Amino acid sequence: MPRNTRTTVFLVAAAVLAAAFTWACTGLPRFGTDTHPYGDRAVRAALAHRTANVVSAINFDQRALDTLGEESILFAAVLGAVVLLRRARDEDRADPEPRRVLPSTRLLGAALLPVTVLVGVYVVAHGQLSPGGGFQGGVVLATGLHLAYVAADYRVLRRVRPLAVFGALDATGAGAFTALGLAGLIAGGSYLENVLPLGTFNQLTSGGTVPLVNAAVGVEVASGVIVLLAQFLDQAVEITSPGHAGPVQNTGGGAPDDPPEAS
Repeated sequence: MPRNTRTTVFLVAAAVLAAAFTWACTGLPRFGTDTHPYGDRAVRAALAHRTANVVSAINFDQRALDTLGEESILFAAVLGAVVLLRRARDEDRADPEPRRVLPSTRLLGAALLPVTVLVGVYVVAHGQLSPGGGFQGGVVLATGLHLAYVAADYRVLRRVRPLAVFGALDATGAGAFTALGLAGLIAGGSYLENVLPLGTFNQLTSGGTVPLVNAAVGVEVASGVIVLLAQFLDQAVEITSPGHAGPVQNTGGGAPDDPPEAS
């Protein structure tokens, strides 16, 4: 297709989209008013399904299909990174050497690691009750694990980060979200319809399918971020190009010129 034709098609499509968007915006409530039709409906629906956190009710109940699409995008991004960053035939894998880490850094990282993981679990588990949820808690969990890299070195991170396990968990979390949608179809409703017992308001077991979907997202996000970061760290720390002399030197929090810590 000639460039002028492509430009014309783009401009026409952009004009139609801009006109449709402008027309849709004219039906929105004015800024600063007390009229919030969508918000009022969302709150009523959340309370009807006994989900205290309205944002989680929207993400994992009222518009769960949209969230499934977002989770699928993350899964595809992780899969793409694994494929694109895999070791090429002309690349070698070097054994990283340990580096000296300040005792204060080691102590702080060792103390924060369990606390960060605990906070991540709490954020995921209470996603239907308070601000947070699977996306936020999953990132916190992945961050907590990588404190092992900051406080020690890359070899310690490798020992506590079995990629095969986390890769399987990533796929399991994404598959669990998809499978939970079948509960609505089995019950005679629609896909991802909230059909499980709603429980007692403001309790961990409230919200029907919301806590289960939220947990599946937490597992998928945490595992996906861990696998994604692993690909970039492997490239930076372990993979060497042809002609590179010796193993990668800097693998932790120490400066490149620091001498190795005595064993």
